[in-house]
Amino acid sequence: MSGTSAALQPPADASKPVRHPDAPAPGELLGAHYGQCFGCGDEQPHGLHLQARAGEGVTITAEFTVQAAHQGAPGLAHGGVLATALDEALGSLNWLLRTIAVTGRLETDFVRPVPVDTVLYLEAEVTAVAGRKIYCTATGRIGGPDGPVAVRADALFIEVKVDHFIDHGREEEIRAAMSDPDQVRRARAFEVNP
Repeated sequence: MSGTSAALQPPADASKPVRHPDAPAPGELLGAHYGQCFGCGDEQPHGLHLQARAGEGVTITAEFTVQAAHQGAPGLAHGGVLATALDEALGSLNWLLRTIAVTGRLETDFVRPVPVDTVLYLEAEVTAVAGRKIYCTATGRIGGPDGPVAVRADALFIEVKVDHFIDHGREEEIRAAMSDPDQVRRARAFEVNP
């Protein structure tokens, strides 16, 4: 990405990311972490319904179809929706580290317009880890995984404890997620950035 700020440059002593031994296997669909998530949730009628798959190392691939509800200019995806797609793909990387983290900074380049009904193919990877900081990058292409680049981003995620969500989330949703009888769904609600 051109012009990435100094805040998104890993320090010299940053370490190479290591995939957690319990991370989903390459090719495995990650699924929604929370049904109401605008990025990946299946309970959001106008959400992105982004579907991410674990890749090799600390990478994921994902895709979503731009719907009419996602447009900004007539017939074209809204830039904020595209930034959301990148953020969701980047946040999904934390499943591979088995780390709870939130977006600290996201810098996005919009390279070309993305028309409604287009499938945006995303690739993301963690590039470095330094303490609680997770550095990553993503690219979105139209027309296929090898299509022209439409958007790209660099991001910094910050590792947090589950208390972050309890202290700052709306009590009603936090209580509902924490009392879900499905233990897997309950744990997943807090695994990646909201």
